[in-house]
Amino acid sequence: MTATTTAPPTKQRASKDKNSRRDPADIAANNFLKQTFKPVKKSIYLAWLCDVVNVLLLMVQAWVIVLIFDGWLLPFIPQFAHHDAMAIAALWLYLAVLFLVFVCRALVGYARDAILTRVGVQVAGDVRARLMAKLGGMGVARRFFGSDGVLASKVVDEPEHLLGFARFEVQKMTAVTTPILLAICISFFSKVSALILLATAPLVPIFMAIIGMATARKSREQMDAMGQLGGRFFDWIRGVNTLARLNAVQIATQDIERSSESYRQKTMDVLKIAFLNSAVLEFLSALSIALVAVYLGFGLMGILPWQTGVMVTSYSAALLILLLVPEFYAPLRRLGAEYHVKGQAQGAAKAMVDFLAFKPAQTGKTPLIITDKTSIRLDKVTVFGDDGRLRLPPTSLDFQAGQITGVQGQSGSGKSTILQVLLGFGQFTGTITFDNGVQMHSLDTLDIVKLREQIGYLAQTPALLPMSIADNLRLAKTDATDDELMAALDAVGLQDVVTALPQGLDTVLAERGGGLSGGQAHRLAIAQLLLQDAAIWLLDEPTEHLDAETAERITALLKRLAVGKTVIWVTHDDETAASFAVCHRLGAPHADMGA
Repeated sequence: MTATTTAPPTKQRASKDKNSRRDPADIAANNFLKQTFKPVKKSIYLAWLCDVVNVLLLMVQAWVIVLIFDGWLLPFIPQFAHHDAMAIAALWLYLAVLFLVFVCRALVGYARDAILTRVGVQVAGDVRARLMAKLGGMGVARRFFGSDGVLASKVVDEPEHLLGFARFEVQKMTAVTTPILLAICISFFSKVSALILLATAPLVPIFMAIIGMATARKSREQMDAMGQLGGRFFDWIRGVNTLARLNAVQIATQDIERSSESYRQKTMDVLKIAFLNSAVLEFLSALSIALVAVYLGFGLMGILPWQTGVMVTSYSAALLILLLVPEFYAPLRRLGAEYHVKGQAQGAAKAMVDFLAFKPAQTGKTPLIITDKTSIRLDKVTVFGDDGRLRLPPTSLDFQAGQITGVQGQSGSGKSTILQVLLGFGQFTGTITFDNGVQMHSLDTLDIVKLREQIGYLAQTPALLPMSIADNLRLAKTDATDDELMAALDAVGLQDVVTALPQGLDTVLAERGGGLSGGQAHRLAIAQLLLQDAAIWLLDEPTEHLDAETAERITALLKRLAVGKTVIWVTHDDETAASFAVCHRLGAPHADMGA
């Protein structure tokens, strides 16, 4: 018989509790925040130094107030007429010094806030740029992170939650240094008061941690609800015309109302924690201040049980201590408020870590110069989707250099999948070879970013942005002159149309090319292809959503402009396919293949 050794239940529970406390998502989020704010660490320390200067000025301020009290008020009280008070003549000097200290504290506080605001804006901008760059490299894989509306919220809104994290980092250091400095100062006048403060101070962060453990989780739920609301609103608004035609606007309204109510509830849950946190911190600090005040009051009256008849400190020292004690707990209370902000930042970081950690298909680093002699070959290429479904069965195709080759097939047969794989979006098995007439290269060895820059792509719906016509065209060639833009527009038959517009090239388009007809939008997208001057064109059913007459004109225009280029033209139209010298026909959709 073999003996089996098991860990004691207590150790197992301890191990389980330890693992649960160290959630990998929390660890990843904390590491992300540390790395993100590392470049601005010097600015964070500078803001903390402002807090240190501020507390030193506070001590000077309290001391001047005590001098004013000691030198002006005490002589007017009969029982203290014998008190060795300062001359009243020095009152104006003290008031001037006090005013100067007030001004200095205000300037130091302004400098601290300005530094932290600049740091937050800088970090949020850097993170947003990283998110945009990652989104641009994802291609079709972005669908795993939600709809377009959710992605817009993730990229635009969530980096804003990082603005306050620098304040938390500064306040975390200030909550340690300020009480220590004040305790040292107070200990010169009353060691017992300093001990009371140091003994009660740990209660604040302990209760803050207990209450704040749910903050990050609730903040994450709130941001998820906000992303869902933004995504739903964006998707419904985008299809508002269709909803109006189908008389289904009420359905969209009800759906947005439900999402809004969910977001409201999540927001209220976060606010409940924030108010509970503030209430507990205020109670603890008020209780601690009361203990010091009671001790000093009894001590001044000489009725302390262990020091009967003894005055433990002077009235001036007691006043100084009571002026400083509230400021002893103020950084800890502010830390409680900033802890809520830290929870929001951590919740946002969890989502952004997953997004930024996304790994696209592995590619090589070999640069390829594409020429008009470049041909492409697919040898037994098979593509599976991320959900495991077959997107393209084993396929072997040749696309000769300098000619238009059609790819025809039913919906779901893998036509668009071929283009996506050639652009580097998606994993595949088999071999894809580019031959530029000098050397043959496998796709998995090429620098995919450099490759994409040399390939022109035209989708079914032109990707036009809500900015001017000139800016849209310069997306293909940033340094293009106005003459080059007009030449490209002339080549696609749009020069007269753009010239007739009141603002010409500076005319701003609406969302998705609004302001142009469907045919004009396609022509503008073709003008982008011309400016890019790529030797390879990938056309994904470019006339799919056009009327017959416009589709015929766009087809003729593309064929005329594509002379000498290597063109892969995806279509399901028999007439268009028959016009190509070479057309590959893919089989029927596989049983496991999505639409």
